[in-house]
Amino acid sequence: MRGRKSAAGLLAGLVLVAACGSAEDTRDSALSATAPSDAPTSATGGDVAPELATFYEQDVAWTACGRYECASAEVPVDYADPIGERLTLKMRRLPAGDQRARRGSLFINPGGPGGSGVDYVAQFTAVAGDDLLDAYDVVGFDPRGVGASTPLECATTAQLDAYVNTDPTPDDASEEQAFYDAALTLGERCESEGGELAGHVSTVEVAKDLDILRAVVGDPTLSYFGASYGTMIGATYAQLFPKRSGRLVLDGAIDPSLDSEGLNKGQAEGFQTALRAYLESCTKQADCPLGNDVDTAQQRLSDFLSGLDATPLKTSTEGRPLTEAMGFYGIAVTLYNADYWELLTRALRQGLRGNGTQLLFLADTYLSRGENGYEDNSVIALVAVNCLDDPSTMTLEQARESVPEFDSVSPVFGDNFAWSPVTCTAWPIKPAQEAPEIRAEGAPPIVVVGTTRDPATPYQWSEAMAEQLASGVLVTRDGDGHTGYAMGNECVDDAIDDYLVTGTPPREGLTC
Repeated sequence: MRGRKSAAGLLAGLVLVAACGSAEDTRDSALSATAPSDAPTSATGGDVAPELATFYEQDVAWTACGRYECASAEVPVDYADPIGERLTLKMRRLPAGDQRARRGSLFINPGGPGGSGVDYVAQFTAVAGDDLLDAYDVVGFDPRGVGASTPLECATTAQLDAYVNTDPTPDDASEEQAFYDAALTLGERCESEGGELAGHVSTVEVAKDLDILRAVVGDPTLSYFGASYGTMIGATYAQLFPKRSGRLVLDGAIDPSLDSEGLNKGQAEGFQTALRAYLESCTKQADCPLGNDVDTAQQRLSDFLSGLDATPLKTSTEGRPLTEAMGFYGIAVTLYNADYWELLTRALRQGLRGNGTQLLFLADTYLSRGENGYEDNSVIALVAVNCLDDPSTMTLEQARESVPEFDSVSPVFGDNFAWSPVTCTAWPIKPAQEAPEIRAEGAPPIVVVGTTRDPATPYQWSEAMAEQLASGVLVTRDGDGHTGYAMGNECVDDAIDDYLVTGTPPREGLTC
């Protein structure tokens, strides 16, 4: 249909997800992708609360920044107190390639929570279809608390290193308490150093910010592409502003109905599925470092991770051995895209020989850690957003009791995910409001894309998201890796591009 570049090799585009996913498959052919007839006819909307009008009506100045244009907008920190403290949101856009065919702005978000939409513009526009790039200004924004927007900052590099290296599979009461205390300590720092913002980085507030950004670029309805956690931003927006929703695509969705335990259990299963796919591929190769039998390879990998718990591996970076936690991250990051499996094979070959350097590098990529420290605040943002969206009540005892069930779902990764909900139990900052039930009644068709062997957002989550959305339309990608767009499947790419450009939703039950 049009030119497209491959997504292979965009390792920098990977984002950390802690608990994600959902989707479905229903479409009424009578529905159109245009806004409902009673949708607002102006960018402001006509029904904006007077105290928010100053935000909706603000003028933003777009200035050249390389091949892009950049701008800033202001939003209230607390929507319940709009005359109080403000924060700044950063945006970057690539103007539409054909101004005569331009139909508005397409806002994009890569997920996380904590992924930078500002950075995502370069990655997204490198693989998007030409027709789409001609039709839209592609606009990335850093959500509140993230990246170049007013960031939530509350830990040094050394403190974050200590946090991410906390033993993820506690073996005794002392290690269990240390796991709890690590989250509590980070949360207390955010509470004391992050100020009011620390309690106002929820997805509901991000969706409200997005409506202001929609207005300041002059669009009467929102066009949006969200990947991974970005699907929750889009779905929440549709729930809050169904009449202002335009063409929304949610790729690699989260199941909004699941609690923290359910999300972690689903993700454990998703990573296990992706791992088995990798092992099946690896063991067919003569040089697979794990052997030539899938079950044996899986056990060897599990033993390798357990061994890191007792004895971390040396690396070429002094003072930074490969711990069990970093070993998990190093493996997990490569399961996001089958193109990265060879990187995992090389790293495991080196690791099984006693050198953890390559796995540490992969883990650092996952966590956005460079030679001189963390390159963004995505680790902090991930925890802060997740724990406001879905505060957990799981106790240490309950987590311990859940381990066998998690292990039955994922013999390799189960322990890691079983303890994860305790992080939000320990988190001291509580949400100001509950997340809404997601239905988005009255919104136009919302396209949800699910990949059958997605590790981070299991396919079942996309099925669930699409079913829960009143106008959800499910597109299924049969394949490996995280999310479906620009992953080498032209059928998926065409379905998404056609919807965004022409407004015609994919047919019901499309499988690619």
